[in-house]
Parts: sequence; C-alpha cells; structure tokens
Amino acid sequence: MFSGMREFVRGMMRLPRRVQLWLVLLGALNMVGPLLFLDHWEARVVLGTFVLAFVLMSVLTRVFGFTRLLGLGHVVWLLLLPYLALQLDQIPVDEAIGLWVRGVMLANTVSLGFDVVDVVRYARGEREPLVDLG
Repeated sequence: MFSGMREFVRGMMRLPRRVQLWLVLLGALNMVGPLLFLDHWEARVVLGTFVLAFVLMSVLTRVFGFTRLLGLGHVVWLLLLPYLALQLDQIPVDEAIGLWVRGVMLANTVSLGFDVVDVVRYARGEREPLVDLG
C-alpha cells in the first residue's frame, strides 16, 4: 500500500506545472479547506472522500501504474457532489462555508470531467504511463 502511495505522489510531482497547480487547488479545497470547517458535517465528508480518493488512486497506481486510469479514484465524488448539492439550501452563499462548499463542488465537477476523458482514453487503449516514475 505504501509503495503505491509513494509512486502516486512521485508521479504527481513529475506532471507538468499547470497540472500540479490544478492539483494544489484541489488539495487546498478538499484537504485544507475542510480543516477550517470541521464543526460542519459537510467538511468531514469532503475530507473523508478526499482521503478515500487518495487511497484509491494509490492502489490504482500500484496495480496499473501512473496511467489515465487514475481518474477512477475520484469516483467517490459522484456521491459527494449530490450530497453537497442537497445541503446547499442550508448553507448560506454569503458565508465562508457556503463559498467553500460551492468552490469544492465546482472544482470537483471540473476534475470529474477531466477524469472521464482520461478513463475513456485508457479504455480505448491509451495505457502508457503519464510520467516516468524511474
């Protein structure tokens, strides 16, 4: 398990700078952001799904390498996003937590779009590693 985590993190560090910046934004919203709102259940759910996605991506990296299939790791967001959407009427948009939840939803939705494209490309035969982990 830990070797998969190590390979996954090493792969992220070798991605193009623009992709790394996108990953920093996702990490800030899904890992750091929840720490500011831990008294809210939504923050705990976001943090939990982020950790679960990290574990899934580490396992996928270990089994399949650092490939486009990693997009499957965000499958948990397919449950997270509807859950957050159902909470929106209880979370004022003009409060910090309301802005954060909506930012998470926007960024994760965009990321899922990238993930779908990557997984489809993998399924169609683009299975080479995205970066050299050597």
